[in-house]
Amino acid sequence: MELGLLIIFWYGVLHAFGPDHLTAIADFSIGKSMKKTMLITLMFAFGHGLMLFVFAKLMQTYMISEEITAYGDVISSTVIIAMGIYLLYMVLSNRIQLNKHMHEGKEHIHIYFGKSHNHNEGKVSAASAMSIGALMGIGGVRGMLVTLGMLNTTTIEWSMVLAFVAGVSLVFMSFGVLLLYLNQHFLSSVRNVRITFATAGLVSVVVGSQMLLA
Repeated sequence: MELGLLIIFWYGVLHAFGPDHLTAIADFSIGKSMKKTMLITLMFAFGHGLMLFVFAKLMQTYMISEEITAYGDVISSTVIIAMGIYLLYMVLSNRIQLNKHMHEGKEHIHIYFGKSHNHNEGKVSAASAMSIGALMGIGGVRGMLVTLGMLNTTTIEWSMVLAFVAGVSLVFMSFGVLLLYLNQHFLSSVRNVRITFATAGLVSVVVGSQMLLA
């Protein structure tokens, strides 16, 4: 079984490299601190793995046609497009703000949506990341079942989900480190912040649209 878990872990790594997943992580992590970025990536990975587990269990129990499971990809694509449109709206309506202040002799930069600074932003982002990860997990069910078929297994255990989440988290957190570098060295002005979010929004719309048309 150890070899099977290793295969599931590797599938999680490969699965995480999908442009839709990296785009979603970027949309949630741009402008966040290291703590928030790591929390967001873990919550997204956990929500993703949990939904894969639930739907894979259902598909093992009930005969669900491939036409129905294909709607999972539609849901994933729609989520990505919606996130992109939302970011573009926030940029165009000047609702992405940057606040600089000194704290204990160090300059702190806070990036937030809306007209005022919301100190509960981190909690909302983490919960939202888990929800988005869960929705997008529906689109990866078929691929996970193919991988499980290679293992000749008939039962999906929690250990498999944890192995998958570990693989996904490895990639997401590595990608998060790159985003942290972007946050710390580029997002120092309102202009750069809006350019970055507009770019992320456009990429989300393009990636989601390509998924729908594929």
